[in-house]
Amino acid sequence: MNTTILREGLFFGEGPRWHEGRLWYSDFYDHAVHAIDLDGNDERIVEVASQPSGLGWLPNGDLLVTSMLDRKLMRWNGSELTTHADLGNHFTWHANDLLVDQHGRAYIGNFGFDYEVFLDEQGIEGLFADPDSLTTVMCRVDPDGTINVASDGLIFPNGMVITPDGKTMIVAETLALRLTAFEIAADGSLSNRRVWADLSAHMAAPDGICLDSEGAVWIANALAPRLMRIGEGGVVLDEVETTMNTYACMLGGPEGKHLFAMTAPTSDSRHAPLEPNGAIEVVQVAVPHAGQP
Repeated sequence: MNTTILREGLFFGEGPRWHEGRLWYSDFYDHAVHAIDLDGNDERIVEVASQPSGLGWLPNGDLLVTSMLDRKLMRWNGSELTTHADLGNHFTWHANDLLVDQHGRAYIGNFGFDYEVFLDEQGIEGLFADPDSLTTVMCRVDPDGTINVASDGLIFPNGMVITPDGKTMIVAETLALRLTAFEIAADGSLSNRRVWADLSAHMAAPDGICLDSEGAVWIANALAPRLMRIGEGGVVLDEVETTMNTYACMLGGPEGKHLFAMTAPTSDSRHAPLEPNGAIEVVQVAVPHAGQP
């Protein structure tokens, strides 16, 4: 399968979500949330000065956006951007991806540490040498803005999905090279953590992820220009090559079979803002979207 380019000229795209007939996404260094249709018509929705990332919607239609650098969860009602929750007392570095469930509860991860400084000092080998020393938390923000720690001991928690029955969450632990599953209680709390897929044998670092109707997870492998379809246990069911490294993905389109990839030459925050060389790539696949987001 070969991808086609839906849009060029992004700095660094993240958080893609198919919503009301368009792909919504964040562009870090354009400091804005956009929405684009399948014909390439792109609308700049709202500016988020401190760098937007994860996206999701409350039951009333308000958009929630992660504001990375000030570690806040913002709320856009179509005309005004306000703070829904301040996560600064819980997150030790940039806020990152999020998932909003059907009840309006937002689950949000964070980097946990300045990985670029760490990478400069210890190299890529250092990132994976002792990942248990790099753990952080994922938080849950309830619809009233109350903050709870959903899970601790996570290693760069990133993309998340919830199965169609609402009972299981799968989280991408990027630097642990694995997908981790939790059971979801009625109050939104997480328990019974387990490894859903160990990807270390493939040296695959899952960034953004999405779920299909056969229960497989598509991952954006942040270490390569590649999307990978993963079954429980870690089996690789399919792969799609992209033109650049891929950092997030989403199933959408009219039948849920358009697989979108947010790609860029680099994720380095010292280089990505300099030139708008990122893109949105798309390919049609056989198995449609399921679950949330």
